[in-house]
Amino acid sequence: MNAPIRLTQYSHGGGCGCKIAPAQLQQILKGMPFLAPNPALLVGSETSDDAAVYQLNDTQALILTTDFFMPIVDDPVDFGRIAATNALSDVYAMGGTPILALAVLGMPINSLPMEAIQGIMAGGMNVCQEAGIPLAGGHSIDSPEPIFGLVAAGLAHPDHIRRNATAQPGDDLILTKPLGIGVMTTALKKGKLSAAGYGQVLQVMTQLNRIGSQMAQRPQVHAMTDVTGFGLLGHLLEVCRGSGVGARLDLSAVPCLAEAIPLAKAGIFPGAARRNWQGYEGVQAESLAEWQQLLLADPQTSGGLLLAVDPSFTPALLQELHLAGYPQASHIGRCEAGDVRIYTVGEDFAATL
Repeated sequence: MNAPIRLTQYSHGGGCGCKIAPAQLQQILKGMPFLAPNPALLVGSETSDDAAVYQLNDTQALILTTDFFMPIVDDPVDFGRIAATNALSDVYAMGGTPILALAVLGMPINSLPMEAIQGIMAGGMNVCQEAGIPLAGGHSIDSPEPIFGLVAAGLAHPDHIRRNATAQPGDDLILTKPLGIGVMTTALKKGKLSAAGYGQVLQVMTQLNRIGSQMAQRPQVHAMTDVTGFGLLGHLLEVCRGSGVGARLDLSAVPCLAEAIPLAKAGIFPGAARRNWQGYEGVQAESLAEWQQLLLADPQTSGGLLLAVDPSFTPALLQELHLAGYPQASHIGRCEAGDVRIYTVGEDFAATL
């Protein structure tokens, strides 16, 4: 009998932890000769937003993005589901509804069994069906490490596009999914994650962020992004820099997968967490223990949405999120006028699940 496939053994990293660190990415892009502004390009690369947005007409804007990575779990179908969910998240984070996807597939054809590759594709197709869109083709290469993801296209009304650079002083910060994904998937690779823990983190990573298209139609939601490879603090810094605001984060309100907390205290982190932390500038968190700092920097694969919201709307919005199937959605802090800095307060994370 053949041993079960362990996809994570085929790659040096996995999930959104594969992303190039923020500081290195800034160096790569520094001085790049981007094209002159196009009035139809509503969102480009200026604020490191989740997707490009191109206005087609008075009532339609096209949202276009791509996202792919190496295996974060061993099961091929689960990997395909996670990668596809993560890729579609960028469309939802801009306030759009997906309409079409193309596959990005790179596989070590001579070493990975064909049934494993078929399982990855099946997982991706399953998520596209759940999102109500066709997986209409794509591109494949023979690659030394497994890679899978999607090119995703979506539509939204131009007035409903939500950027990461439009938060306002006084806005409440809402997070829709718990942290700890990078910690728990690293524990999985080390054989230290329980079966229950795997079920919980898989549930989080495969939950579509479809609520984003609904949130974007609320004028009280001023800004939105999804939390992925740069960790909660990294993506919050993008919001602050783009919007010209600071933020105060209440650690005791930040939801975190319960099993991730003892694992984090034991020092189980993906390497990208430390790289993320070292690349942050403008974070005031010296009072935190190192494991708390790294958990805030933990790369999230298919993480939740981060919203900046008029505080008068927060109670109603949280109720709406909970009823829509995001029970861990929490009010985690507030945007502030002043310098682009993030201050952290509170004792510990809010364990959930």
